[in-house]
Amino acid sequence: MLNFEFCSPTKFVFGRDTQKRVGALVKEFGGSRVLVVYGGGSVVRSGLLAAVLASLDAEGLYHMELGGVKPNPRSDLVYEGIDICKKNGIDFVLPVGGGSAIDTAKAIADGALYDGDFWDFYSRKAVVTKALPHGCVLTIPAAGSEGSNSSVITKIEGNLKRGLGTEFHRPRFAVMNPELTFTLPRYQLACGITDMMAHIMERYFTNTPDVALTDRLAEALLCSIIEAAPTAMANDHDYESHATLMWAGMLAHNNSVGVDREQDWASHQMGHEISAKYDTAHGASLAVMFPAWMKYVYKHDVKRFVRFATIVWGVDPAGKTDEEIALAGIHAMQSFFVSLGMPATLEQAGGCRADIPELTAKVVNGKTGKFVELLPPQIEEVYALACEA
Repeated sequence: MLNFEFCSPTKFVFGRDTQKRVGALVKEFGGSRVLVVYGGGSVVRSGLLAAVLASLDAEGLYHMELGGVKPNPRSDLVYEGIDICKKNGIDFVLPVGGGSAIDTAKAIADGALYDGDFWDFYSRKAVVTKALPHGCVLTIPAAGSEGSNSSVITKIEGNLKRGLGTEFHRPRFAVMNPELTFTLPRYQLACGITDMMAHIMERYFTNTPDVALTDRLAEALLCSIIEAAPTAMANDHDYESHATLMWAGMLAHNNSVGVDREQDWASHQMGHEISAKYDTAHGASLAVMFPAWMKYVYKHDVKRFVRFATIVWGVDPAGKTDEEIALAGIHAMQSFFVSLGMPATLEQAGGCRADIPELTAKVVNGKTGKFVELLPPQIEEVYALACEA
């Protein structure tokens, strides 16, 4: 077990009708002039945005709105939000939506108190030393941004998708009502399920020894997600399955299952390039890249993959070699993703084999991964595996 620091200061307000408390929560954490950040259609049509604004009004809080957040959030809306904040004395940012809205709000909060370009933080040219506080109202169980220190933004110039982790990105509060996820399109829910599982697995596959406690926590989370997912996909008003997924998505990415270990993140970095080039949903890119990565690296620590197969996927080890068990686990995972409606290959995710050199060249720093370090020739091989079902 490695030395670690763990900070999770977010106040989680979970359950039915909790969105009605947003105004009081903003006031509790010192907000008086609020920028509400959201995507568009669903939060407007469902009446959620109106309910949030009414809650702010009830507390006498000034507010402005910034809609138009897209999946794989772009830098143009971040710049627009920063400009609004600076010109209007905004002191609190409130995203209403999923990971894209929350990540956009985090980037706005970073840039609102910075004299330079917010992209300096994402390109590692500068370090965040102060940011506006933010809370969130979550509508999609997926990215875990409601409890994490992470944000991922795509810069339009150069089509660069980059992530940034800083403790300034931890929301002051997160309102989490599972009922808000009932109307999600099934594809969006499936992408979210895939994303939260990937967050756990990026931490689970590690070279750090003696991490049995967090191994078991990670396995329990994965098993709970796998059990809840079919029910939630089949019944869009089943509260308990949606509640399980919503809380699991937060736990998957607030780092409670990764604090004591070296983490990998190769599949995410390679998936980011797919999303940036083809505008593929983040979860869909991970459904393609994770099995490909596993097929490439499993021999590095076949025992860990045997554990993953037997505990998480229930693979019967009788009469099988370790390699056969490991591969059966990878196959079971990929089959599960496909059963949710996720793509199995790069082409099914909207990609093209001919673009592999370009995708490889854009992977940040020319290398990725900790479980097995991948340099450009190895990255190309993993992308090539992603072209095979």
